Amino acid sequence: MTVNLSPPAFESLDQALKHYFGYDTFRLEQQPIIEAALENQDLLVIMPTGGGKSLCFQLPALLKPGLTIVVSPLIALMQDQVEALRDNGIGATFLNSTVSSSEVRDRASQILSGKVKLLYVAPERLLTEQFLLFLEQVHTQVGIAALAIDEAHCVSEWGHDFRPEYRKIREVRSRFPDVPVLALTATATERVRIDIIQQLGLQQPNIHVASFNRQNLYYEVRPKQSQSYRELLQLVRQTPGAGIIYCLSRKKVDEITLRLQQDGIEALPYHAGLSDGDRTKNQRRFIRDDVRIMVATVAFGMGINKPDVRLVVHYDLPRNLESYYQESGRAGRDGEAAKCILYFGLGDIKTIDYLIAQKIDPVSGEALEEEQQIARQQLRQVIDYAEGSDCRRTIQLSYFGERFPGQCDNCDNCLRPKPLVDWTIEAQKFLSCVARCKERFGMKYVIDVLRGSKDKRILGNHHDELSTYGIGKEHSLDEWRALGRSLLHQGLLEETNDGYAVLKLNALSWEVLRKQRLVMVALPNQPTAKSEGSSQSRAQAELLFDQLRSLRKSVADEHSVPPYVVFADSSLRLMSQLQPQTLEEFSEISGVGSHKLRQYGDRFVAEIRAFCEQHGIPLRSASEPEGLASEPPPKPLVSHTHFQTLELYRNGFSPSQIAEERNLRLTTVYDHLALLIEAGQGINIDAIVPPERQCQIQTAIETVGDLSLRDIREHLDENFAYDEIRLVRSWWRSQG
Repeated sequence: MTVNLSPPAFESLDQALKHYFGYDTFRLEQQPIIEAALENQDLLVIMPTGGGKSLCFQLPALLKPGLTIVVSPLIALMQDQVEALRDNGIGATFLNSTVSSSEVRDRASQILSGKVKLLYVAPERLLTEQFLLFLEQVHTQVGIAALAIDEAHCVSEWGHDFRPEYRKIREVRSRFPDVPVLALTATATERVRIDIIQQLGLQQPNIHVASFNRQNLYYEVRPKQSQSYRELLQLVRQTPGAGIIYCLSRKKVDEITLRLQQDGIEALPYHAGLSDGDRTKNQRRFIRDDVRIMVATVAFGMGINKPDVRLVVHYDLPRNLESYYQESGRAGRDGEAAKCILYFGLGDIKTIDYLIAQKIDPVSGEALEEEQQIARQQLRQVIDYAEGSDCRRTIQLSYFGERFPGQCDNCDNCLRPKPLVDWTIEAQKFLSCVARCKERFGMKYVIDVLRGSKDKRILGNHHDELSTYGIGKEHSLDEWRALGRSLLHQGLLEETNDGYAVLKLNALSWEVLRKQRLVMVALPNQPTAKSEGSSQSRAQAELLFDQLRSLRKSVADEHSVPPYVVFADSSLRLMSQLQPQTLEEFSEISGVGSHKLRQYGDRFVAEIRAFCEQHGIPLRSASEPEGLASEPPPKPLVSHTHFQTLELYRNGFSPSQIAEERNLRLTTVYDHLALLIEAGQGINIDAIVPPERQCQIQTAIETVGDLSLRDIREHLDENFAYDEIRLVRSWWRSQG
């Protein structure tokens, strides 16, 4: 028998987005992808970390009949996503090695009854015959809406994290040819994209490639020197929120972790030398904000679904630009500002070169020369990035085939730029030399020809007879190298990616040679322009933000979920700026959907109201417009959370005991009691505030008025707490 459970009807996609996820608008690329998914098209989605890929298959899953199956490579990733979906009141589950046999049966029953809309599985389980038979039963009874392949670059040998089992997913497509397939990944070059389409058997896929530009991330390269650790420590102390520090070796991870701990920083290690249990425990503590800093090798990375990382530091050089983009991209996934710092030292080059030399065939013991050659080219690209003076985004994005004009104003090279010089003539010499060498050599060779080298290869090739031989003697090797890098970064020259890095001319190269395009270059060893900037203080909003983060942590611990599952940092920022004081206002905050409004609204609004009272910010009620906030408020509405506090109080609990029992802040409990007093709920204020202190507070209220707690307290003295003033003021108001 087929289960027919139709999804709820919405007038628009925007309405569905707000209902399920609390967001008012889609990000730029999301809506057309979701519309294509709703039309059952095959899709290939290339969208950078933090761009909102998950929503592209989650929202269609909720709007289409049937079950959407999500293939995810990591247990931690699927568990985090399922937790976040459930916290939004969405039917989702996972099946992996952590689930017992009885739980598997229970979850299978829920799926077949239509209670689950999204099922997360690892590729290994997906491909078992037993699971495929179960899918046939699902297909018959509730229907399969789509097959979403997350981290789809794992299907390609050209990707940075190849997983052989991903190659077999095509068998599922063959078994269910009518089920649309969505392949999603954060990074994929053109070669990888073609491979994904072929390996998964995508049929005329709708291809969406979003910009790789993460505008909220600040990029900087710093020299590694003897004082780098002290610099790192200062960076960690100055940057609020969570951070990841990447190191090349386990030994370095342990060393940096220990030094940070000794300097009072909450830090934990993560590397392959730890047991599975320790790694899992450390990862969970980091995700749930029990510890602020994770020091890790690259073993820590894919699948870490923590959107509020504010700092990613590469204390050692990464192996390639794609890995660096992925790892640094774990910062600021929520769209908020974050820093990405890379320390560059020549010693790292030797370390990575040694690791490359270890790439050998496990059977024959012979060097894998092609892999080594490609790895060394990738290392040179990282060095070019570290030493480059162009906009960091220009360099990064050019790696993925995306052109960026520079001047991002959010990297060290743009904020502290070296002066640009017109090197069009030198560029013409360089490109001309590439052409006269028949586009068969790399950068070092071309520079050697320009500088008149007597190298045997040059003489043997008779390139000492070229017209460009020796015409660049007046410039140093570093200056020519800076020009060559800049030509590559600006797209005025190309380079093969087969490991040999041969320079090739393109259409823009010929524009330079024909004097149709200027070439401006920032050269090494030039004086650096100073940047000026100022930031306006938002101390009050930051203070409330910190209080809301603390409340979020408490709520998250109560529900055993990571804090970002409750609310994203961006939502807390809006709350601290807009200070919603009623549930109606709170519902307008981006990230507050219907489910979260019911689940958390009372507690967060109470926290915000208590903060506003303490800082002399006039309160608003649900029935009055903001402009009338200074008028005496009507009797407040008492909600469920206030009645819970009232019941405990009537059972003899003190305010501090209520706070402990309900896991609330004491300030929040006093706010509840004040509201209950004002609403005439019979709280005996004499049991909380001594009568003689009440008299003094009442006298102050009669003198300065009852609108501002701060004014009342200033009229008294600092021996009076805001909490007792708030209670007496509520009693005074309740008397008419």
